[in-house]
Amino acid sequence: MTQNTRIGFISLGCPKALVDSEQILTRLQSEGYTTTAKYSEADLVVVNTCGFLDSARKESLEAIGEAMTKNGQVIVTGCLGAEAELIRHAHPDVIAITGPNQHENVVAAIHDVLPPKHDPFLDLVPAQGIKLTPRHYAYLKISEGCNHRCSFCIIPQLRGSLVSRPVSDVLSEAETLVNAGVQELLIISQDTSAYGVDTRYAPSQWKEREIPARLEDLCMALGELGVWIRLHYVYPYPHVDNLITLIQEEKILPYLDVPFQHASQKILKSMKRPAAEAKTLDRIYNWRKQVPDLTIRSTFIVGFPGETEEDFDYLLEWLNEAQLDRIGCFKYEAVSGAAANQLPGAVPEKIKTERWHKLMALQKEISEKRLQEKVGQKIQVIVDEVNQDHIIGRSKGDAPEIDGNVFLPNTKFKIGDIVNAQVISSDSYDLWAE
Repeated sequence: MTQNTRIGFISLGCPKALVDSEQILTRLQSEGYTTTAKYSEADLVVVNTCGFLDSARKESLEAIGEAMTKNGQVIVTGCLGAEAELIRHAHPDVIAITGPNQHENVVAAIHDVLPPKHDPFLDLVPAQGIKLTPRHYAYLKISEGCNHRCSFCIIPQLRGSLVSRPVSDVLSEAETLVNAGVQELLIISQDTSAYGVDTRYAPSQWKEREIPARLEDLCMALGELGVWIRLHYVYPYPHVDNLITLIQEEKILPYLDVPFQHASQKILKSMKRPAAEAKTLDRIYNWRKQVPDLTIRSTFIVGFPGETEEDFDYLLEWLNEAQLDRIGCFKYEAVSGAAANQLPGAVPEKIKTERWHKLMALQKEISEKRLQEKVGQKIQVIVDEVNQDHIIGRSKGDAPEIDGNVFLPNTKFKIGDIVNAQVISSDSYDLWAE
């Protein structure tokens, strides 16, 4: 093969969509296609879209438009692909549109336009597949879809109900990634805590033993791989308390990403959130009593329909009590197709913005205080970036892209190294160490 067909690829949205992109790219490279970051060099461009929020939908439509203008041969996939009429109305000349998690349909659409010219002696794919993350960390998706019907969310409409991967498949992929040099595995799904519920925790064979498809058992096995295991999207079901033991045993990192979304029981009920009845403050206190260095990240929505000043003030009081380490906050958006759009008590945009600023200002104070308490402590840091005079890394309490950084003087570290350091200073979100 003298010239491989070149595919441009734009991946938008969450880490789960990123994994979808990696799986598509792995299949394409196995068939002899190559990728390029330049529109001018691409024979075709795939845009993996996000459709969860209106702002994300707008970004996706703009990305499709840019690809059409600068290349003209465009295939659309991802969550916004579930709304083909919307895309066709804005961009009638796209080649094909597929929905989320439809890898085969994307590849088939590419085949229709640019048939593969695979040369098995030249076109090799690494065992770990194609990754869009740096070599030293990777996202590991353990399930697809979600069984919950939260009133603000349309993910089940886009991605369907929960489908858990067999434990043996997850562990096989994890081992392959570790063998390829990955030092940190970020476990993701729509609802990580629900892993295996759909299969009734069906066991599968892994290295001469049977392991149930249950989150605690999966984490125990992942912890044997000798790398950092970080859990995301952990709904606060009662059995999550069992993960604390695994953290104490250093099987998984002292880090839990728990999407609480709100604190007012009235709003949680309107949101139809699972585990809304849990006494979350008591559980947070108990978790930290057992693991004092536990980092808790969460996400919240302000301005949800019916949210009063009393509800919002309760949320601020709750945050002040909970002292969460990291949070993300979103102003409520009326996502097309979401049940919450029919709820009374819409909150004006101006008030949503005011509440967002108040909440983030409070969290900045909390974060600054909690990081200040780390000064003088010895921590481990994974190296993400090496510069001439300093390196940028992350502690066990920092996930890539969404949390803080640790800055260190450069003493010949390499990307992916895990080094010991002592914290010497901090600010609102980052640490400095030596």
